[in-house]
Amino acid sequence: METVLTQKIKNIIFDYGNVIFEIDFKKAQNALAQLGIPNIEAFFGHKGHNDLFSQLETGSITPTQFRTGIREAASNASLTDEEIDTAWNSIFVDIPEDVNETLLEAKVKYRTFLLSNTNEIHYNYFTDYIKKKFGMESNDQLFEKVYYSQQMLLRKPDVEIFQKVIDDNNLIPEETLFIDDSPQHLVGAQKAGLNVLLMDRHPKELKAFLVDHGLL
Repeated sequence: METVLTQKIKNIIFDYGNVIFEIDFKKAQNALAQLGIPNIEAFFGHKGHNDLFSQLETGSITPTQFRTGIREAASNASLTDEEIDTAWNSIFVDIPEDVNETLLEAKVKYRTFLLSNTNEIHYNYFTDYIKKKFGMESNDQLFEKVYYSQQMLLRKPDVEIFQKVIDDNNLIPEETLFIDDSPQHLVGAQKAGLNVLLMDRHPKELKAFLVDHGLL
């Protein structure tokens, strides 16, 4: 059943991690800790992390500089690029089989967009993953347009990143919904005037989530 909110929604902006692609912060924490990084909860967490990660996500540093930072944090100059990338990419779990179909269904009814805090190392990983699993060259076909933080030189929850998507596509904020699993990102979206929903389910339940909120 449609709510007062969903009756006016014409555009949906989706987050990627744990909305579409299941990710596991604990798995990545464990992998980074095994590289020798101490105090891992403070170094890399869901709601806070070392500036190294924000810098990578905004393109302020290169993957090479990021790996150097990881070696310094682990006090281990002998760590290879592959060891670091494998630990960092361990955050990714899987994309449920029917998620792409759900996104295409939503694309028929709404103007849809992807907005993700990500980085070059992760981008290369998930692009290769979806190519192997689904035979897709990228996420582009699932949305009207995709936005990645490292290409925008901005990251959520900064209001500027939401405003960029709004301005680029002539969106009316009151008619636009942002869906994310991180409460702090929803705050930034609300400051930009967007409607928001917290994704509080597993990505395999994305369609049920949209249906239950009257969006499909």
